[in-house]
Amino acid sequence: MLRLAFTRSATAARTATCVRTTVSPRLAQQIRHESTKSSQEHREAPASRNNLQRDWDAPVITYEELKPKTLQPSPDKYLIDVREPDEVLQGSIPSAVNLPLSVLPNALHLPPAEFKEKFGFEKPRSNQEIIFYCRSGKRSSTAADVAKRNGFTNILNYKGSWLEWTEREGKKSS
Repeated sequence: MLRLAFTRSATAARTATCVRTTVSPRLAQQIRHESTKSSQEHREAPASRNNLQRDWDAPVITYEELKPKTLQPSPDKYLIDVREPDEVLQGSIPSAVNLPLSVLPNALHLPPAEFKEKFGFEKPRSNQEIIFYCRSGKRSSTAADVAKRNGFTNILNYKGSWLEWTEREGKKSS
C-alpha cells in the first residue's frame, strides 16, 4: 500500500503543472507600500491617487475682474498669454506678457536670470498672482494646471480669453 501511494504521488507530481505568476515591479512596490497602511488609509488611497492624477481647475477670473488689472498693471501680478508668438501678432490684452504653452513646463524650471534673458520679463515667484489666457480658454486651463503642478499657488484662469476680450472691447479677432 505504501508503494501504491508513493507511485500515485510521483505520477501526480510529474503531471502537475507549475503555475508561476509574475508581478510587475511597479505593482509589487505598490503592494509592499500599501501593506503597511491601516484599513482607513487603504480606503482613502484610490481617492488620493485620483486627486493627484486629475487635472486641476484654477479659479476663473471674469472680464469685469480682469479689466481693472489691465488698466493698472503691477509688477506683483502677471497676465500671461500662452498663445504661440504668431498668434500674438493678432493682438494681445494690455499689460500681458507672452509665454507659450509649448515652452511653459521647461520655462518654469529655468533659473531667474536665464528666464528673464529668454522671455524678457522676470520669472514669476511661486506665490505671485498669475493670470493665464489664450485664444479660447483651453490652453489657459492647461497652463494653470502645469503651473500648479510646478508649485505655483496663486493662479487664475481667464477662460473667456482673447475671443471674449476682443468681443467686449469691440476689436475684430482674426
